[in-house]
Amino acid sequence: MITWRTGTVVSRGTTWGNSTTGARELTVDLDTPLPGRTTDDTRIRALAYTGLVGDPEPGDTLLLNCSALARGLGTGGYALVVGPGGTLPPDPPPGPGHLVKARYTPLQAMVLGVDEQESPHHDLLQDADTLDGLPVIVADLHSALPAIITGARTAAQRHDRPTPRIAYVMTDGGALPASFSRTIATLRNTGWLHTCITVGQAFGGDLEAVTVHTGLLAAHHVTHADIAIVAQGPGNLGTGTRWGYSGIAAGEAINATTTLHGRAIASLRVSGADPRDRHRGISHHSLTAYGRVALTPADLPLPAPTPDLERHPAWGPHLTTRIRTQAATLPHRLHRIDIPADNELLTALAASPARLSTMGRGLDDDPASFVAAAVAGVHAEGLVLR
Repeated sequence: MITWRTGTVVSRGTTWGNSTTGARELTVDLDTPLPGRTTDDTRIRALAYTGLVGDPEPGDTLLLNCSALARGLGTGGYALVVGPGGTLPPDPPPGPGHLVKARYTPLQAMVLGVDEQESPHHDLLQDADTLDGLPVIVADLHSALPAIITGARTAAQRHDRPTPRIAYVMTDGGALPASFSRTIATLRNTGWLHTCITVGQAFGGDLEAVTVHTGLLAAHHVTHADIAIVAQGPGNLGTGTRWGYSGIAAGEAINATTTLHGRAIASLRVSGADPRDRHRGISHHSLTAYGRVALTPADLPLPAPTPDLERHPAWGPHLTTRIRTQAATLPHRLHRIDIPADNELLTALAASPARLSTMGRGLDDDPASFVAAAVAGVHAEGLVLR
């Protein structure tokens, strides 16, 4: 199940986040090459979650999990540092918190949950039961996050309204550590994202919560967000089957939002460039999660491109037709709303401080992916309670 290796740190690379919830890139020489590699091919990239395993120095010996790297899976091309081979990191300072994330794995982490008894917010959340109409955007992929925020900020600027305060509720369908995401770090550092709340088995956010429900309630009652976004962390699991993919939880997030009296907004996963037909136009992930799993009403923003945008070489009017035809198959409880998508929105996306990339494709390669997410942000900004 695990491809283990030991290795020696050659050099330290980019770091992001902070000492508690940060990450550090490393160059490491393995003591034994990975399967299929030669004895001269032992240098790899590794990632250390500094809050879990410390911040290794050149010359340190490390224990590494190379499983996904050995299989060539999409982990960013990293081996993951499990622990030091020599000096151990110091014990964490004593303090409150007994919420265990990544439970019963070798790297389970103990954190303070915003909703647990030791939290200063426990009394506030103990009987909290409503989002009071908070707009909640639900998305399948983590890559939608900066595009959604871009849409919300662009709409606010266009109408000369205050920039919305945004909370990201990160679910555990992808990466569990929030510190894996450079997108989160960049959006937090630039002020585009106010708060990251990690829920379920995910950890490392500004706030920790047990469930999507308490994560959303914390976004509203603790952080006073104007908009919440729910999506899995970086990476996702898919099997090419109708039900076997991690993004199916997007449908459950719609149900949670409506149950808590929030305004659910279903952000569509769209592509005009994916080589797999099941992801062309509206992905089958969105069609299943919103059409079959979500059982409560939600707004469904659809991009209504201008002629200029439809002339983009990676868009084309045939894509607009396909999106509308697919959207028409979804249940009537999903309220379809046309949101103008123009070159101004495309220009705003190009200026995002966080790199736009989905399945290895950028904005120029697959603008529909990011425009479809951005129009959900545009729509949500218009629903902010003022």
